[in-house]
Amino acid sequence: MLTEENEVTMNELLSQLWTPELQSAFTIVVVLLVVLYVLSIVWVVRDAYLRGSFWYIWAIVALVPLVGVIAYCLLRPPLLQIDRDEQELEIALKQRELMKYGECANCGYPVEADFVLCPNCHQRLKNLCMTCNHALDPSWTVCPYCATPVAGGAPRRGAVRPRSGATTTTPHSAAPQQARPARSRSRSADELSAQ
Repeated sequence: MLTEENEVTMNELLSQLWTPELQSAFTIVVVLLVVLYVLSIVWVVRDAYLRGSFWYIWAIVALVPLVGVIAYCLLRPPLLQIDRDEQELEIALKQRELMKYGECANCGYPVEADFVLCPNCHQRLKNLCMTCNHALDPSWTVCPYCATPVAGGAPRRGAVRPRSGATTTTPHSAAPQQARPARSRSRSADELSAQ
Protein backbone atom coordinates (compact mmCIF):
# COMPACT_ATOMS: atom_id res chain seq x y z
CA MET A 1 0.00 0.00 0.00
CA LEU A 2 2.73 2.35 0.87
CA THR A 3 4.44 1.89 -2.44
CA GLU A 4 1.20 2.48 -4.30
CA GLU A 5 0.67 5.69 -2.37
CA ASN A 6 4.24 6.80 -3.15
CA GLU A 7 3.72 6.02 -6.79
CA VAL A 8 0.47 7.98 -6.95
CA THR A 9 1.97 10.98 -5.18
CA MET A 10 4.98 10.87 -7.47
CA ASN A 11 2.74 10.82 -10.57
CA GLU A 12 0.71 13.71 -9.23
CA LEU A 13 3.86 15.65 -8.47
CA LEU A 14 5.28 15.00 -11.95
CA SER A 15 2.02 15.96 -13.60
CA GLN A 16 2.04 19.23 -11.65
CA LEU A 17 5.68 19.98 -12.55
CA TRP A 18 5.63 18.70 -16.13
CA THR A 19 3.30 21.32 -17.52
CA PRO A 20 2.70 21.80 -21.24
CA GLU A 21 4.81 24.98 -21.11
CA LEU A 22 7.73 23.06 -19.61
CA GLN A 23 7.29 20.31 -22.18
CA SER A 24 7.41 22.81 -25.08
CA ALA A 25 10.47 24.55 -23.57
CA PHE A 26 12.24 21.19 -23.19
CA THR A 27 11.35 20.29 -26.79
CA ILE A 28 12.72 23.61 -28.04
CA VAL A 29 15.98 23.11 -26.13
CA VAL A 30 16.38 19.58 -27.51
CA VAL A 31 15.67 20.76 -31.07
CA LEU A 32 18.18 23.60 -30.69
CA LEU A 33 20.84 21.19 -29.39
CA VAL A 34 20.24 18.84 -32.32
CA VAL A 35 20.44 21.75 -34.79
CA LEU A 36 23.64 22.99 -33.13
CA TYR A 37 25.10 19.48 -33.30
CA VAL A 38 24.29 19.16 -37.01
CA LEU A 39 25.63 22.66 -37.74
CA SER A 40 28.85 21.86 -35.88
CA ILE A 41 29.35 18.79 -38.07
CA VAL A 42 28.65 20.85 -41.20
CA TRP A 43 31.11 23.54 -40.02
CA VAL A 44 33.83 20.96 -39.34
CA VAL A 45 33.38 19.36 -42.76
CA ARG A 46 33.34 22.70 -44.60
CA ASP A 47 36.31 24.10 -42.69
CA ALA A 48 38.35 20.93 -43.15
CA TYR A 49 37.58 21.00 -46.88
CA LEU A 50 38.66 24.66 -47.16
CA ARG A 51 41.86 23.94 -45.25
CA GLY A 52 42.75 21.10 -47.61
CA SER A 53 42.68 18.33 -45.02
CA PHE A 54 40.80 15.03 -45.08
CA TRP A 55 37.29 16.36 -44.53
CA TYR A 56 35.63 12.93 -44.55
CA ILE A 57 37.77 11.76 -41.64
CA TRP A 58 37.00 14.93 -39.71
CA ALA A 59 33.28 14.40 -40.44
CA ILE A 60 33.48 11.02 -38.71
CA VAL A 61 35.38 12.55 -35.78
CA ALA A 62 32.83 15.36 -35.51
CA LEU A 63 30.02 12.81 -35.07
CA VAL A 64 31.21 12.41 -31.48
CA PRO A 65 29.26 15.18 -29.73
CA LEU A 66 31.33 18.09 -28.44
CA VAL A 67 34.59 16.10 -28.21
CA GLY A 68 34.87 15.79 -32.00
CA VAL A 69 34.50 19.54 -32.55
CA ILE A 70 37.00 20.32 -29.79
CA ALA A 71 39.47 17.80 -31.26
CA TYR A 72 39.09 19.38 -34.70
CA CYS A 73 39.62 22.89 -33.33
CA LEU A 74 42.82 21.77 -31.65
CA LEU A 75 44.23 19.74 -34.57
CA ARG A 76 43.07 21.58 -37.67
CA PRO A 77 45.62 23.07 -40.10
CA PRO A 78 46.48 26.70 -39.27
CA LEU A 79 45.85 28.12 -42.77
CA LEU A 80 43.09 27.82 -45.32
CA GLN A 81 44.11 26.25 -48.63
CA ILE A 82 43.59 29.55 -50.47
CA ASP A 83 45.80 31.35 -47.93
CA ARG A 84 48.47 28.67 -48.33
CA ASP A 85 48.32 29.04 -52.13
CA GLU A 86 48.56 32.83 -51.81
CA GLN A 87 51.55 32.48 -49.50
CA GLU A 88 53.27 30.14 -51.98
CA LEU A 89 52.61 32.64 -54.78
CA GLU A 90 54.12 35.46 -52.73
CA ILE A 91 57.21 33.34 -52.05
CA ALA A 92 57.51 32.47 -55.75
CA LEU A 93 57.15 36.16 -56.65
CA LYS A 94 59.87 37.16 -54.21
CA GLN A 95 62.12 34.41 -55.57
CA ARG A 96 61.47 35.68 -59.09
CA GLU A 97 62.36 39.22 -58.02
CA LEU A 98 65.56 37.91 -56.49
CA MET A 99 66.35 36.02 -59.68
CA LYS A 100 66.03 39.31 -61.56
CA TYR A 101 69.04 40.51 -59.67
CA GLY A 102 71.16 37.41 -60.07
CA GLU A 103 73.90 36.09 -57.89
CA CYS A 104 77.65 36.17 -57.80
CA ALA A 105 79.21 33.27 -59.69
CA ASN A 106 82.00 33.10 -57.13
CA CYS A 107 80.16 33.12 -53.77
CA GLY A 108 76.42 32.99 -54.65
CA TYR A 109 75.63 36.31 -52.95
CA PRO A 110 72.60 38.10 -54.50
CA VAL A 111 73.70 41.02 -56.67
CA GLU A 112 71.81 43.60 -58.70
CA ALA A 113 72.01 43.75 -62.47
CA ASP A 114 74.25 46.83 -62.58
CA PHE A 115 76.76 45.81 -59.90
CA VAL A 116 80.35 45.83 -61.13
CA LEU A 117 81.80 44.07 -58.05
CA CYS A 118 80.27 41.56 -55.68
CA PRO A 119 79.80 43.34 -52.34
CA ASN A 120 80.55 40.10 -50.49
CA CYS A 121 83.68 38.62 -52.11
CA HIS A 122 84.77 41.58 -54.31
CA GLN A 123 84.78 39.41 -57.45
CA ARG A 124 84.58 41.50 -60.64
CA LEU A 125 81.16 40.89 -62.18
CA LYS A 126 81.25 43.38 -65.05
CA ASN A 127 83.69 45.63 -66.82
CA LEU A 128 83.34 49.39 -66.96
CA CYS A 129 83.33 51.32 -70.21
CA MET A 130 86.36 53.61 -70.30
CA THR A 131 84.39 56.33 -72.11
CA CYS A 132 80.97 56.49 -70.41
CA ASN A 133 81.59 54.39 -67.23
CA HIS A 134 78.50 52.17 -67.77
CA ALA A 135 78.63 48.60 -66.50
CA LEU A 136 79.30 46.16 -69.32
CA ASP A 137 78.75 42.45 -69.48
CA PRO A 138 82.09 40.61 -69.78
CA SER A 139 81.00 38.98 -73.04
CA TRP A 140 80.34 42.30 -74.82
CA THR A 141 82.87 43.55 -77.35
CA VAL A 142 81.28 46.99 -77.80
CA CYS A 143 79.69 49.34 -75.29
CA PRO A 144 75.99 49.63 -76.25
CA TYR A 145 75.79 53.09 -74.65
CA CYS A 146 78.59 54.91 -76.49
CA ALA A 147 79.68 52.41 -79.20
CA THR A 148 83.25 52.22 -77.86
CA PRO A 149 85.03 48.91 -78.51
CA VAL A 150 85.74 47.10 -75.28
CA ALA A 151 89.30 45.93 -74.77
CA GLY A 152 89.55 42.28 -73.76
CA GLY A 153 85.92 41.48 -74.61
CA ALA A 154 85.19 37.95 -75.69
CA PRO A 155 84.41 37.48 -79.37
CA ARG A 156 80.70 37.27 -80.09
CA ARG A 157 79.32 33.91 -81.04
CA GLY A 158 76.98 33.70 -83.96
CA ALA A 159 77.79 37.19 -85.18
CA VAL A 160 77.00 37.87 -88.83
CA ARG A 161 80.20 38.18 -90.84
CA PRO A 162 80.30 40.69 -93.69
CA ARG A 163 80.60 39.36 -97.25
CA SER A 164 83.94 39.69 -98.99
CA GLY A 165 84.38 43.02 -100.74
CA ALA A 166 81.77 44.77 -98.59
CA THR A 167 82.97 47.83 -96.75
CA THR A 168 82.39 47.88 -93.04
CA THR A 169 82.55 50.68 -90.58
CA THR A 170 83.18 50.21 -86.92
CA PRO A 171 80.55 51.49 -84.54
CA HIS A 172 83.15 53.85 -83.11
CA SER A 173 83.79 55.57 -86.43
CA ALA A 174 80.08 55.59 -87.38
CA ALA A 175 79.02 57.41 -84.23
CA PRO A 176 80.97 60.67 -84.86
CA GLN A 177 79.76 60.82 -88.50
CA GLN A 178 76.17 60.64 -87.31
CA ALA A 179 76.79 63.31 -84.70
CA ARG A 180 78.40 65.79 -87.12
CA PRO A 181 75.32 66.41 -89.32
CA ALA A 182 73.28 67.09 -86.20
CA ARG A 183 75.76 69.78 -85.18
CA SER A 184 75.74 71.37 -88.62
CA ARG A 185 71.94 71.47 -88.58
CA SER A 186 71.93 73.21 -85.21
CA ARG A 187 74.50 75.76 -86.45
CA SER A 188 72.48 76.51 -89.55
CA ALA A 189 69.39 77.03 -87.42
CA ASP A 190 71.35 79.47 -85.23
CA GLU A 191 72.63 81.31 -88.27
CA LEU A 192 69.10 81.61 -89.70
CA SER A 193 67.73 82.98 -86.45
CA ALA A 194 70.58 85.53 -86.25
CA GLN A 195 69.73 86.91 -89.71
